[in-house]
Amino acid sequence: MENQEPSKRVTVCQGSCCRRQGAAAVLAAFKKLLLQDNITIASGCLGQCGNGPMILVEPEMIWYSRVHPDEVPAVVKRHLRGGQPIAAMLYAKFHPNYYLK
Repeated sequence: MENQEPSKRVTVCQGSCCRRQGAAAVLAAFKKLLLQDNITIASGCLGQCGNGPMILVEPEMIWYSRVHPDEVPAVVKRHLRGGQPIAAMLYAKFHPNYYLK
């Protein structure tokens, strides 16, 4: 069996600020729903305190802010499976012109 790299990596901030905003539940929701060819990891602080829970999807470097566990199924379906980031959830600091595309 060949060891295959995951197609996407979802990093869920578990810094103290994000954890106070519900990041543990967001991490659990991703781990429950992700496809086999993706990986979910917990991280320390991603440096965007006050905007969490923060999610980073690589390799595209797509940032989501203020993610609620109830929104995770939409991210999995539309972005991870469908290839379409959810514009309304994007972190404007890193994606200020996304609506103009």
